[in-house]
Amino acid sequence: MVGRAKEFGFDVLEIAVEEPGLITGTRLRDAGERAGVTFTVCGAFGPDRDLSHEDAGIRATGIDYVKACVDLAAELGAPHFVGPMYSAVGKTRMLEPHERAAQRALAAESLKRVAEYAAQRDVKLAVEPLNRFETDLINTAEQVLELLDEVGSPQLGVLLDTFHMNIDEKSIGDAVRLVGDRLLQVHTCENDRGTPGTGHIPWSDLFGALRDIDFDGPLVIESFTPELKEIAKAVSLWRPLDAPSDELAKRGAAFLRESLTPAVAA
Repeated sequence: MVGRAKEFGFDVLEIAVEEPGLITGTRLRDAGERAGVTFTVCGAFGPDRDLSHEDAGIRATGIDYVKACVDLAAELGAPHFVGPMYSAVGKTRMLEPHERAAQRALAAESLKRVAEYAAQRDVKLAVEPLNRFETDLINTAEQVLELLDEVGSPQLGVLLDTFHMNIDEKSIGDAVRLVGDRLLQVHTCENDRGTPGTGHIPWSDLFGALRDIDFDGPLVIESFTPELKEIAKAVSLWRPLDAPSDELAKRGAAFLRESLTPAVAA
């Protein structure tokens, strides 16, 4: 897997973690060193890993999961653990303003705890806004910055995803510039989650804004396959994308490299 990623044109491989105990970090890191590939780590936040849940036990389970992923990131030498770690994906409720504020406060309290742990392991946390159909809490760059300010930890930064920004931001470029030097990582996803460069994402706006803020972090292509039914259902992927996975990766990496001068790690 790691060697193939390098062959496809990638310098960075994002490891999506469903069950941390199933991944042997030392073996993966050794493979990365042989191939010349580094890592980031991405979380999966189902209903039992909800860091803003009213039930303290569920919040504790989510916190423990983040800590395990941070441990894996440290073992891999990965600088970031990323994802929508403030809530469960798919949690969408009509709440009164005071109820939403209470949910955000619980998320901030949990994030303070995991940020303290991440600081001990020298791993930064990149918090990702999701679109309105996948979460009711953090949908925009402005909202994620408000949450980070509430937490008040320098260990927290932002991951922005073009798929989600295409739905909820007025301008992808302005969102990037708003986040500025707190941007740690970018998911470069086409509007249909297919091959970057084949849809209507305004890529020139993204790349121009990344240059404006002197971004030098990793660009990751996050895509999915209907063959993994549980994940496909979670992201509402009901049909195959525009190319098989290997072809999508190769063409996507080539598009990113051709679009960026100087290059940002893909």
